[in-house]
Amino acid sequence: MGWARIGAITVAAALFGGLAAVLIGRATNTLGGTKTVVVETGAAARPAAAPLAVRGSLKPLLGNGFDPARIYAARAAGVVTVFAYFSNRPSSSSQGSGFVVSPTGYVLTNSHVITDAGEAAPGQPARAASRLYVEFSDHDRVRASVVGWDIFDDVGLLKLDPGAHPLRPVPLGDSDRVGVGNPVAAIGSPLGNENSLAVGVVSARRRIDSLTSQYSIVDALQTDAPITHGNSGGPLFDARGRVVGINAQIDTQSGGNDASVGFAIPIDAAKRSMDQLVASGRVAYGYAGVETEELTPSLARHFGFPVLRGAVVTSVGLGTPAERAGLRGGTRTVIFGDLSFRLGGDLVVAVDREPIRNGDDVVRAISTRLPGQTVTLTVYRNGRRRLIRVHLGARPVNP
Repeated sequence: MGWARIGAITVAAALFGGLAAVLIGRATNTLGGTKTVVVETGAAARPAAAPLAVRGSLKPLLGNGFDPARIYAARAAGVVTVFAYFSNRPSSSSQGSGFVVSPTGYVLTNSHVITDAGEAAPGQPARAASRLYVEFSDHDRVRASVVGWDIFDDVGLLKLDPGAHPLRPVPLGDSDRVGVGNPVAAIGSPLGNENSLAVGVVSARRRIDSLTSQYSIVDALQTDAPITHGNSGGPLFDARGRVVGINAQIDTQSGGNDASVGFAIPIDAAKRSMDQLVASGRVAYGYAGVETEELTPSLARHFGFPVLRGAVVTSVGLGTPAERAGLRGGTRTVIFGDLSFRLGGDLVVAVDREPIRNGDDVVRAISTRLPGQTVTLTVYRNGRRRLIRVHLGARPVNP
């Protein structure tokens, strides 16, 4: 898929309102008989609950041991290869992976597998492939339609005719429970080699830059399980055969797959996007429009903050919900050791009474709300504690 990023990941200040997705699909068009939800932005009402048939009652494997051969035998039939054909970009075709998540024919993958997200001209919306096919482990191919996509969390959702081929859905796990050192297995089609298995462990949980937007993604699963071009969109399984992530990208110094680090989109974020797409064709996330910087105990003691942990507001976007609510950004940059730090802004320590220790906590708290909702921020300003209510908007594509 050409998704390897060159250079080490740089952890930037978190954006209030989310490093998770805020796409809204509204307009539709027909691509060879397939219905595509085109992603736009704007306010959205709370979507209805997704039908239970989306995921059903799939069960994890029994036992606590990590047995890659057993995982492969039980789950490989639910992993597919995705072939996308484009009429609107130089690379006319691409190949990735995906996995069946319901007996009704829904397939999860990456948005960059099924659209030109990340390759479109700046300011232009992502466009879906003109034709899409899914190939099963028995090499049978069927036509797929696009339900929608999420450029911010790099999630794509396809739909198959459930009668076109026997389906073996895979169960979805809980990425929030995944810890560093947990064993994982990736199944996909690296370099076109379908149904390939790779194993490793979760190396870290961290923020990564999105391949398909100007935002970042929190809680991505870093793994040493070898993944490469073509693995994009495939599942990352835990020891009990539950999907805990969607393999999405690698980070490398050389531009190749040697000495690279793999990352997967957390399945909890993907489930949220999928459920909303199925229910209403829209995915919406709260947005405040503030950048923050982590306050550490050393910084707090040196600069005399009243608490040791939190998220310091470094800047407030013009015309954003945060500016309208009266939040204040930093006014001067200072040097502490080998770090630069922005002082003068509000220090956020809670969102709706949920404790905040860093910028990623702010993102989690805000992005799970919906546009139109109001949150109460507990902040310190000039050493005094105060409450500020922010009426959230919808995340813009170009912040």
